[in-house]
Amino acid sequence: MNLLRIATAGSVDDGKSTLIGRLLYETGSLKDDQIEHIQEKSTSKGLDHLDFSLATDGLLAEREQGITIDVSHLYFKTKKRRFIIADSPGHIEYTRNMVTGTSNSDVTLLLLDARKGVIEQTKRHFYITQLLGIKKLIFAVNKMDLVEFDQNIFDQIKKQIKVLIEEQNTKDLQVYFIPLSALKGDNLLEKSESMKWYSGGTLFDVIENISLEEPPYKENVLQVQTVIRPKLDEYHDYRGFAGKIKSGSFSLGDTVEVFPSGTKTKIKSIERYGEAKLKVIQGENATLLLEDEVNVSRGDSLFTSSESLIATKTIKAKICWMQENALSIGSKYLLQFGTNKSLSKVTDVSERINVTGNGSEKATSLGLNDIGIASFQLANTIQSIPYQKNKSLGSFIIIDINTNNTAGIGFIE
Repeated sequence: MNLLRIATAGSVDDGKSTLIGRLLYETGSLKDDQIEHIQEKSTSKGLDHLDFSLATDGLLAEREQGITIDVSHLYFKTKKRRFIIADSPGHIEYTRNMVTGTSNSDVTLLLLDARKGVIEQTKRHFYITQLLGIKKLIFAVNKMDLVEFDQNIFDQIKKQIKVLIEEQNTKDLQVYFIPLSALKGDNLLEKSESMKWYSGGTLFDVIENISLEEPPYKENVLQVQTVIRPKLDEYHDYRGFAGKIKSGSFSLGDTVEVFPSGTKTKIKSIERYGEAKLKVIQGENATLLLEDEVNVSRGDSLFTSSESLIATKTIKAKICWMQENALSIGSKYLLQFGTNKSLSKVTDVSERINVTGNGSEKATSLGLNDIGIASFQLANTIQSIPYQKNKSLGSFIIIDINTNNTAGIGFIE
């Protein structure tokens, strides 16, 4: 049973939490005590319906304010598929949370209020999905009950979204438009009797059947997480290099190169959870045993030669900044590329991007939640490839060397 990772995005009060809570309820994913809690709280508020947003607002501050602050990960499954939903905040000041929630998703569910249509936050969230390379988007026009299920309003919003997509010059998108009412359940699991003019599938139909088949990247890279040396009589000469296949695939007998040493050898055997394999693919964990005794350590990579992987000590990247202390020229940070880390220095901050689609402005620093362009000089050589060519290898984390906190996320240009 395959897994679909969904990230939500939308402005404040668009109804994300209500939508997700209702999905959990309708699919039987809520426990009895959770339903009882929702019933009690809804009654205490004087509501004549269940407040499904209570199913997702886990923090005390969220429950008190009726807003989402943190990224919540919620799980449910059907006969066809398992789901993880990242419920991200809608406020502008929590842009970093939305980036975090979306970074590992397969699909983004963008919610709009039927009364407001496309607003600045819609543009912001759409830009971020494209920055992160999300190609499958569901635009859910919520609260159709508050506009009397008017088809003309839905069609107008659909036109606004199409203009937004054209303005960003995005390509190869798989886009769905769904009118719904999360409060009443229209077009969630069942087709709405109030919107018979809508001929598409329900939200549940779309997420259960959306295709995830994508070709693996052509760059074959395993980043070594650990070197396995049992030092037992039974495995006296055993030396395996374990890690995740970050990109592409590896087969028995492949010629591989060690980065950064440049040593070449061949794959003698492949193991996955103790079983011998002929091939392993992107996303799988594996252990490679090599024909020659080569020097490989944690943070090194095993790869097959590729012209698109550039060995370099300088990179230029789009940055999403995630801490109060600004990113500025001359500052030093630790950059982490998977298991590989390198001390770095900011050599340039050239621009701050207006993520509502209105271009960019010159800048010398980036503040909390800013997205902009910066360049780095690294102490160690890395394998560089643009994020748009390879999402698995083209991103990195920026770590504050004083606090060890994650300061930002980078996407190589």
